[in-house]
Amino acid sequence: QVQLVESGGGLVQAGGSLRLSCVGSGFSFSSYHMGWYRQAPGKQRELVALVSSGYSEVYGDSVRGRSSISRANAMNTVSLQIDSLKPDDTAVYYCGAYDAITRRTYWGQGTQVTVSS
Repeated sequence: QVQLVESGGGLVQAGGSLRLSCVGSGFSFSSYHMGWYRQAPGKQRELVALVSSGYSEVYGDSVRGRSSISRANAMNTVSLQIDSLKPDDTAVYYCGAYDAITRRTYWGQGTQVTVSS
């Protein structure tokens, strides 16, 4: 079955950086669009960044210019780096795998990121 396992969350000071990683298994990783999403308390889940199967990148407005997403198909891994962290970046970050054929999205369990001011 599809599994996505995130790592790299934790407590970070404002102005710092973090790098999240997600390892996928149970599916054809290279064929899926891979993304990072986040959900803060009381808010809807929002796109942080996405990298398509063809390596096109899309960034959410809140992190554009200070983040970078990358994928390593040989390692079934997608990573996200965010710099200049702000308290507003505090959220649970989820890895998502999107199958463009079935239009189904699979989710990881999420990793908490807390940015202290």
